[in-house]
Amino acid sequence: MGNPQGSGSGRLYRDKNLRIIFGVTLMGVLGVASITPAFPRIITDLGIQPRDVGLLITVFTLPGIFLSPFLGLLADRYGRKRILVPSLVLFALAGGSCGLTRDFTLLLMARFFQGVGGASLAALSSTVIGDLYEGQARAAAMGYNASVLSVGTATYPAIGGTLALLGWHYPFFLPLLALPVAYLILFHMDNPEPVRRQGLAEYLRGAMAILRNRNVLGVFVVSVATFIILYGSLLTYFPLLAAGRFSASTMIIGLIMSCMSLTTGLTSTQMGRLSGRFTEKNLIKVSFLLYAVALALIPFTPAIGSCLLPMVIFGLGHGMNIPSIMSLMAGYAPMEHRGILMSVNGTVLRLGQTLGPLVMGLAFARWGIAGPFLSGAVLSLVVFGAAVTIVKGERKGIPSRVV
Repeated sequence: MGNPQGSGSGRLYRDKNLRIIFGVTLMGVLGVASITPAFPRIITDLGIQPRDVGLLITVFTLPGIFLSPFLGLLADRYGRKRILVPSLVLFALAGGSCGLTRDFTLLLMARFFQGVGGASLAALSSTVIGDLYEGQARAAAMGYNASVLSVGTATYPAIGGTLALLGWHYPFFLPLLALPVAYLILFHMDNPEPVRRQGLAEYLRGAMAILRNRNVLGVFVVSVATFIILYGSLLTYFPLLAAGRFSASTMIIGLIMSCMSLTTGLTSTQMGRLSGRFTEKNLIKVSFLLYAVALALIPFTPAIGSCLLPMVIFGLGHGMNIPSIMSLMAGYAPMEHRGILMSVNGTVLRLGQTLGPLVMGLAFARWGIAGPFLSGAVLSLVVFGAAVTIVKGERKGIPSRVV
């Protein structure tokens, strides 16, 4: 397996196990990013109302909200591979079946089952990284994984849009790529698995003690705030500002937002070096300061090209923040409880994604288009100041079991 005490940089990205996990991460973000460009053709070809096409996202993400913690528990009790492999197979087969149906109701049913298969992928990819590595190597591996995620998020819409030129159903065949990933996990991934040394009741008591720990709760708060800012201020309202103020085309908007993802990915690759000089707590603090600067600049940009600077600043912060959060979380629990902790954190992230547009929608209604950005900047400064007390443990996590 991977070197748990590695330097966190150098040849870490060449580790076979980490590369296989990259495949899981790429499948985890495939389910939404690759199909949204096909929505206009789905509306036309299937004869549905525009308001209904969003159900293809809702029914896919809904299972993860409820199933993710349960699947994390199963991964702790029965092993990572026993959950990852069936999940990937279900994700692939249900996703591929979406491309075969021409009925919207059946399409929604297939998407629901695909969502069941995809519910555990993001959380368990981070869990396995936490199992494989420690210290600076863990931070570096989380950084590489975040970089891969950013690349997938940035490129899948282009791939899906290109395939949709052939027909709306072609992007739905992309999940079949999860089958070779499942094969690699089953036969080629060499990862440690938790040993079940305790009964279910004792396990649950230990899990609840970890989830109630103030250090863990502090990072949960940071996670929610991060995704309220990302999904509420930036992803929801930047396209509206760019189109309304500068009459920017969807292509220009997409390119500028891709610059943020690219910066995030490049920054994340440097987490091995950054974690050798700074604690995760300090990297998180700096990231929120960068969020605040970027969001405060956006409403005052004089031209669409000027938006590139705040987007790059935001990407720098995001590239530090997400790997730091994941590295901290992975260190807050022993292996036998790491799966449920990372899965609950995944549910917390979804909560932030859900609340973001709602919270910033109130700011938009009250103060207009500048409201979501300035509110996000204020929230970033609040988290920056509060990180001194709500983020603890730093790189080594909780020094001893909290059970």
